[in-house]
Amino acid sequence: MKKTLYQFAHNLTDSAKDLAPIVLVIAFFQIFVLQKPIPNIDNIIIGTGFVLIGLSLFMHGLKLGLFPIGEILAFSFVKKGSITWLLAFSFALGFGATIAEPDLIVMANEAAKVAQFGGIITTDVELHRYAQTLRYTVAIAVGLSVVIGVIKILKGWPIQYLIISGYLLVMVSTTLAPDFIIGIAYDAGGVTTGPITVPLLTALGVGLSSSIRARNPLIDGFGMIAIASLLPIIAIMLFGIFQ
Repeated sequence: MKKTLYQFAHNLTDSAKDLAPIVLVIAFFQIFVLQKPIPNIDNIIIGTGFVLIGLSLFMHGLKLGLFPIGEILAFSFVKKGSITWLLAFSFALGFGATIAEPDLIVMANEAAKVAQFGGIITTDVELHRYAQTLRYTVAIAVGLSVVIGVIKILKGWPIQYLIISGYLLVMVSTTLAPDFIIGIAYDAGGVTTGPITVPLLTALGVGLSSSIRARNPLIDGFGMIAIASLLPIIAIMLFGIFQ
């Protein structure tokens, strides 16, 4: 119990340090540049306190739950010796983490609203279907990205070749995709690096590379997030081409 409280206090201090630059920047421009009192200062202080506590709890939860479970499951699948189940688990983890990503939900809903405003879709039913299709397209792409990342670790493929190949495919698909989908596609790559996806995929990569004797966690354990950011871009642009 004491150890848990100590870790939470440490996370609280770290979160306060992370939030301090944001608070200082806003306060500086509000007081010295705009030269106006901060509106609703009471609500802002209370809200900042909630953010501080929430961020601290989130970081504590990552260290306590998500990181260990990702590493333990990776080790267990390696010990079991079934590559098929490892790849199936990798796809399911990437898909499940992404479909629940709050950033992706917001982006898909906003993209659907803009598509309706632009006349690409007309009814509310189509709006909901469009947003859901975007979410599932990105989630499937991330699931496949995790599978590629796992195979990279198993085979010892250099990450730079995968990244270069991915960017070449992004460039080609950009020239073929309709203009209205390109910005959405590039943003889709960014929302995959959210608070749910990153910890799970990082833990999986580090845990898997740590479980294989011929792999170095520092060299082979990272890079999965970069792969997971590229394939959704290509997938969304293909969605725009063939829809």
